[in-house]
Amino acid sequence: MGTTDPSRVYNRGGLLKLIGLGALTLALAGCYTTADPVAVVPADVGPATTAKLQDPDDVKYYRSDEPLRMGIEHFNRGHYGIAERYFRDATEKAPKDPTAWIGLAAAYDRIGRFDLADRAYTFAIRLAGETTEILNNQGYSYMLRGDLANARRKFLKAYEREPGNPTIANNLQLLNSSSNFIQRAPVQ
Repeated sequence: MGTTDPSRVYNRGGLLKLIGLGALTLALAGCYTTADPVAVVPADVGPATTAKLQDPDDVKYYRSDEPLRMGIEHFNRGHYGIAERYFRDATEKAPKDPTAWIGLAAAYDRIGRFDLADRAYTFAIRLAGETTEILNNQGYSYMLRGDLANARRKFLKAYEREPGNPTIANNLQLLNSSSNFIQRAPVQ
């Protein structure tokens, strides 16, 4: 490999700064400024106001659904541990959001923390009632634990509410096929 002549190497960072400075100069060339800034206010608008910097303590915090969105995204990708952290964050930031509690319960189910899943389902039921989605998820939770009798009871209750729901029908079919091959005693 040969050496390069230092006089032929371009400094790209310097070149980009020069182009940026030229663009800024062109943009500002059309602006007119005076040494004494005066606000021009039409008579019917009212008195002129001056802008002031906002104190960070005065800034209001608006809840974001970012943790919930990220929890759902990671759950769908199969990253259940990461999803659990985001759903837990979502329930801490918005404790009255049943979707966050349902997601947290489902993530706990997938990582095998059924005790915590039961608690999260309880919170979700307090907020939204015993919805079809929660019944289906609880059935799946019982199926993961090997408690096929309680899983069937929850799935059938959900199926009675929404007989056309394909997810519930698939879960019932999965339960029926798994009960043919696996015999387990219910967890006490």
